This record gives sequence, C-alpha cells and structure tokens, in this order.
Amino acid sequence: MTVSDKVIASARFEVLSDLRPDDHSLPAFMVSASRGFLPRTEPITKLPPDFDILESILARMPIKTASGKPGLLASATLGDAVHQELPDLTHAIHKHQDDLPLMNALYRDYSFLASAYLLEPCHERFMKGQPYGLGRQMLPKNIALPIVRVAEIAGFKPFMEYAGSYALYNYRLADPSVGLDYSNLRLIRAFELGLDPQSSEAGFVLVHVNMVKHSGQLVSGSMAALDGCATSDRGAFDAGMVNVIDALIQVNRVMNKMWSKSKPGDYTSFRTFIFGITGQSMFPNGVVYEGVSEQPMSFRGESGANDSMIPLCDNLLQIDMPVTPLTDILTDFRAYRPGNHREFLEWVRDRSQAVGLKAYALQDPTSAALYLGALNQVRDFRWRHWCFTREYILKRTAHPTATGGSPIVTWLPNQLQAVLTQMLEVSGRCGENAGVGEIVDLVRSQQETLKKEVEKYCADRGVA
Repeated sequence: MTVSDKVIASARFEVLSDLRPDDHSLPAFMVSASRGFLPRTEPITKLPPDFDILESILARMPIKTASGKPGLLASATLGDAVHQELPDLTHAIHKHQDDLPLMNALYRDYSFLASAYLLEPCHERFMKGQPYGLGRQMLPKNIALPIVRVAEIAGFKPFMEYAGSYALYNYRLADPSVGLDYSNLRLIRAFELGLDPQSSEAGFVLVHVNMVKHSGQLVSGSMAALDGCATSDRGAFDAGMVNVIDALIQVNRVMNKMWSKSKPGDYTSFRTFIFGITGQSMFPNGVVYEGVSEQPMSFRGESGANDSMIPLCDNLLQIDMPVTPLTDILTDFRAYRPGNHREFLEWVRDRSQAVGLKAYALQDPTSAALYLGALNQVRDFRWRHWCFTREYILKRTAHPTATGGSPIVTWLPNQLQAVLTQMLEVSGRCGENAGVGEIVDLVRSQQETLKKEVEKYCADRGVA
C-alpha cells in the first residue's frame, strides 16, 4: 500500500457511537451508528416557561386542536393572535442559547408559526375553492427576529425545514419504553388534524420518521463498504453493501405505508402550509423579515427531498446526475439539512470518489450485482416517490411547483431517469448472478412508462 493509499484508508468521519444524551452543548442532529439521521435523542416536546405564550399560540393554532375544538387556523385568526399576544422573545432565547437541543425545538416551533402566519390567507382561499393568491408579504419582527436567531444557533435556514422542524424533530413517543414503532409515534406540532395520530397529516409526517428509523443501518453499511473498498477487502465491502441494501429494503417497505396512513385526497388540505418562498406564486418578490432586513428574503419550503438517506446513496454509489437546471435544484437542496448531515454527505461523496467505490464494485461480478442491487433500491424509492407525486398532487392540483420550489412534473423524473440509466450501464458487469435479468427488464419498462407519463403531464399543463 502506498503512502497516499494509507492516507485514504485512514480517513474517517466521526459517526457517533455514544449519543451523549445529557450533553446539551452538542447539536440535536449528529449522524450516529444507532439512530442514523434521526436526532441523537428524542425531540424536546415542552418549552421552558419563558415561552409559555408561544406554546399557547401553537397549541391553539391547528385547524383542529388536541382538544378536538377548532383552532386559530380554522377561523383564520392566527394573524390576529400573533399581532395581539406574541412578544419578541429574543431575550429569552439569549438566556437559553447554550442549550442546542432546546434551540432546535424553538426553531421547530417558530418555523411552524412563521409558515402558518405567512400562508394562512392562502389556505383560507384554497378551502373556498379559490386560487392560493398571495401570502402575507412580511413576517413581523416578533417572529422574524426569534426565528433568525434560533436558526442561526441551531444551524438551519430561518424557514421550515424537513429534518429540523416539520418531520424529524416533530415527533414524540407515546410510551418511551416502546420506542420508534409506528403505532407509538405522535406529532408535537401540526397545522391541520395532525394531533390526531390517525389523521393523514400525522401519517404523512410519521411515515417519514418511521423510514428514517432504519438509517442507522444505512449509515453503518455505507461506512463498512467504504472501508472495505479503501483496504481492498472484498468480503468487508460486500458485507457493507448487503447492509445498505437491507436498510433500503426496510425503508421502502415503510414508505409503502404512506398509501394507508396518509390518504391522497387529504394531502392538499394541509400541504398549503409547507410551501416555501422560493419559486412560489404566493411570494413573487420574497418575504420581508421585519427588523432583520429591508430586502425581501427567500427560502425553499419543506420537502422530503431534504431527507439525507437517498442523497447518501447517491454519493456512496456515485450516481451521475445530468447537468441540467433541475439538477441545480437538487444541489441547492443540500443547504436545507442539519450541518452535521451536510458534512457527512459531502465526506461520503469525496470518500467514495477517492477510493473509487463504483469502479471497485464493478471489478467483481458478485460485488457488481450488489452494487446493482443497491441502485435498484434507490430506483424503487424514487419510483414510489414519483407515484406519490402523481396520485397525491398531479391528479389533484394544477399548482406548478412542489413545496420546495421545484417543477412538480419534471424534477423527480430527472433523478429517477439518471438512476435507471446507470442501472443499465452497469448491469452487464454482474455476470450470471440471479435476478439481474429481471431487474433489467423492470428498468426498461419503467423508463418507457416514466417517459410517457411525463410527456402526458407536461402536455396537460403546457410545460415545455
């Protein structure tokens, strides 16, 4: 082994083995071997007394509250409550700023309030069968100043994100002794009916949490595969790839629960509140954050595309994305993740390239078949995601952009076609391993189906 090879083989990202649950100086989100991309400890559910008025408004905010009674969003009076009741609590944030998990909880709560405040008029119109129209164009300083401060401390954009707010830091365990079983998960915050665990809003969020439950194995398998490749240990590499595949199989099985846990016909009724600013007709000139900047600010909305599991696979497997404006959006989404997640994904990308993981896998038919198997699970995930988009959104609304601001018809197929293309390119390196022929047949069939579906929806919507 050369000196440069030794350097490559010794390079390693610090994935937590000790979660250090009592250490509040560490961020809530740090990649770990046991919890993967979930927060290293369960999310904080109750704010300190300094934030009682914020807690009160958030408890009264949902269309249906925990008590079952209509909330502020049901009567379109959230804006009034914000103006009349909420003080600027920046001084209280300063008091607690060294408690990073608490800062993450405050980021979650202020981002929920910010989204609800800005999009409340749009929801009111939508429920009357009208176009979304314009959202509120200014975020008042009693929300703007605190959200900017907690986002800065916690390491997020000052707008709702998938991990730090809407999904992965927005669950609690009904019974801590039972753990992360789906039936034991409950939402902390909700916009519509989500405080009812049987609601479609709860199902939408909690299926994502339940998927990410399996990310620890995905992280461990990825690290093992990289180590095996770096040291030319074929057995260790193959074992790591098996773990990657097994983890993705579990993720895809959970993902399939979405059909029963969150009904397609219900999605658009709470989707309004997870739209962002960037690329949305509701905010054509951005949003002014009062007391922060006189210039409008713009951020992407909450999106499952901000989850770190499939981007980890993209980077590990060196999936080649086309050079298009759609891929530029994929790159932009990288900024909307916890800082430690971003660092880990970048490290995996650089590490995989440095050790030549793809080329190493394709040198051996068994390893190549495992590599193809991992690609197949990524394909399965992205295909399901496209099917959800088709059934939950494309058949129910003409709004042209997804919540994150990407083009609703063409963005997901951009990434899916890249995976399908790469699968065909590498399939010939798998020898006579069982199942390869069936995978190739499926890929060719889905390529043609996807092409026809995209052409249909583009024609229906006048998309070039």
